[in-house]
Amino acid sequence: MRRRDFLAITAASAAACTSQEPEADNRPNIIFVLVDDLRWDEIGCMGHPIVKTPSIDRIAAEGALFENAFHTTPLCSPARACFLTGQYAHTNGIIDNTARDDQSHQLRTWPRMLHDAGYETAYVGKWHMGNDDSPRPGFDQWVSFPGQGTYHDPTINENGELKTVKGYTTDIFTDYSVDFIEKSRDKPFCLYLAHKALHPEIQQADDGSLTGTHDFIPADRHKDLYAGAEIPRRPNYGKPPKGKPALERKIGDLPQLGLDTVTDDETIRNRWRELAAVEDGIGRLFDALEKAGKLDNTMFVFAGDNGYFYGEHGLSVERRLAYEESIRMPLLMRFPKAIPAGEKIDEMVLGIDIAPTMLELADQPIPTDIEGRSLLPLLRGEKVEWRDRFLIEYYSDTVFPRMDHMGYQAVRTKDWKYIRYRELEGMDELYNLAIDPYEETNLIDDPVAEEQLEKMRTALNELAPSPAA
Repeated sequence: MRRRDFLAITAASAAACTSQEPEADNRPNIIFVLVDDLRWDEIGCMGHPIVKTPSIDRIAAEGALFENAFHTTPLCSPARACFLTGQYAHTNGIIDNTARDDQSHQLRTWPRMLHDAGYETAYVGKWHMGNDDSPRPGFDQWVSFPGQGTYHDPTINENGELKTVKGYTTDIFTDYSVDFIEKSRDKPFCLYLAHKALHPEIQQADDGSLTGTHDFIPADRHKDLYAGAEIPRRPNYGKPPKGKPALERKIGDLPQLGLDTVTDDETIRNRWRELAAVEDGIGRLFDALEKAGKLDNTMFVFAGDNGYFYGEHGLSVERRLAYEESIRMPLLMRFPKAIPAGEKIDEMVLGIDIAPTMLELADQPIPTDIEGRSLLPLLRGEKVEWRDRFLIEYYSDTVFPRMDHMGYQAVRTKDWKYIRYRELEGMDELYNLAIDPYEETNLIDDPVAEEQLEKMRTALNELAPSPAA
């Protein structure tokens, strides 16, 4: 579809008014669904052999599946800020999971810009950029909870008023979302739905430290789902991180990584069970859109906020690192007016690309300090010069001892990845992803890879905000 034709569809409200009354505002509605800690390979349309997600898969079947989508900071708070601002963490300032309450009120988000451009906007779910649950600017409807929240009978902040709502949190968020979709209005809407699932039930103090248990709690109706199901394992599962000095370090009384430190099978099944309630909710959103006659004029986006380790390199209950299991994300989009059904996009796309995509979709200017790129040219099938490398960054925090002093900057291309640790000397890593997709062989000291290493170092220096130590 040509750009001028696409904009004619998405910006019909800009047409001249008739002598009788203004034309209806037919700009696309937008629904963005974000799932916490969802691996890229944990849904049916990405080839998972066990998990059933027909409603989620419908987004891809009737739209586009991005086969190479990535986070630039694989951690909850920074990833969420990247989605909302279109900027890297080093630019938007949300660099870790510590309480950045005041800072997050100042973010210039794309829903806020759409609100200013005439959209009716709603935020429903987990904010997780600070523990403060109060409404953020740019949302007509605000539904969230303090801190990490709970899975049953949560305390909800609805437009500034705290209340206890009975039920399972994932279902409650879906209820609010369906009500918002079905509301009568004469303007387009933007719904940002950020689930607590698939995050464990934990307690978080004001300083960001974690207390209590880390349990995955499915809805009662799903508690026996996938019982006894075999867990698929990647070839790097349970293997000690040989050749990865940063992970081979002895840290306090933590066990050495290996087969004894993997994520246990029932934890994984409980995560799948939590996803089942999200899947139910996606089906309900489709039903609500169809009932309201808004389905085909709605951009429906589905994504995760970071990956998760199930025992790859011996890692469990973790993300943060620059390995594929952490940085890859599921990303699906459905908008039949611009996206052919069953589209598969191979280019490397990033979380920071969401903001400019949604702004262009709504025919709004893209601020010059947004660092992502609109995905609409790719969705329209245009031949465009696209990125061939991108920056991954992580800033040390003290939430998990194993990650202490492991801040890094990394660069990934189609075939290579280079990781440079900020505070650990002599522990950098280089992988040839074309022949080693599971990142088992660190080539940093291999003379054969010396020329490639220099290329990757140069690429990282060009992308990084400042020279890495």
